[in-house]
Amino acid sequence: MKRILTIIACVCLCISVQAYTVVIDAGHGGKDAGALGAKSKEKNINLAVALELGRLIERNCSGVKVIYTRKTDTFVELHERANIANKAKADLFISIHANSTAAGRKGTTVRGTETYTLGMHRAAENLEVAKRENTVITLEAGYQQKYEGFDPKSSESYIIFELMQDQNMAASVSLAKMIQKQFSTTAKRVDRGVHQAGLLVLSQTSMPAVLVELGYINNAAEERYMTSSSGVSALANSIYKAFVEYKK
Repeated sequence: MKRILTIIACVCLCISVQAYTVVIDAGHGGKDAGALGAKSKEKNINLAVALELGRLIERNCSGVKVIYTRKTDTFVELHERANIANKAKADLFISIHANSTAAGRKGTTVRGTETYTLGMHRAAENLEVAKRENTVITLEAGYQQKYEGFDPKSSESYIIFELMQDQNMAASVSLAKMIQKQFSTTAKRVDRGVHQAGLLVLSQTSMPAVLVELGYINNAAEERYMTSSSGVSALANSIYKAFVEYKK
């Protein structure tokens, strides 16, 4: 009898630790450089942090499967990033980006990290972030058909997000708050808070999802930090610690 109970316990344990899947999305890539700094491109910063985050999870979290939307400097269409997560039936989607102020404002003093969840933007600057991140779809052939006439540069197109009821909103906001807390305590970055915006890549995922802005690439000090090995390590470690806390 004792042997049978032991076997049952082992089976239950195996079921309880079945693979938890997280998709890590390094924003932009290939022909899409993203925001530009004085000496760097956003796509490379995003990839460096994404790969380091994945390594931390793979090394320390047994039972967690990591899927990357890209591991090299390649262009992945926006809808395909979400498709990768949906096809894998992922439990979590983390999209990594670097921020920038409006075009023409070089050498900005604005600094800090932000984490976004899907929702209707409540401030003009959130709308600008959404427009910048969504404009990548114009690099895709036939994007008007793929995204059903959505115009990333038109404010009117974003009305649809006010009508969307995201069942994963509470979990997404919870993770976003944890990430911002870790950015502040682990990486010692300025906390610019958790925001909502009409981000296409998040709207097409079917699991809790966040989009992280690591810092301002057109701020010279933040650009140096995000391109340094210590900066990449600290930023990735912050997201990793938040992931571990969220998963618990």
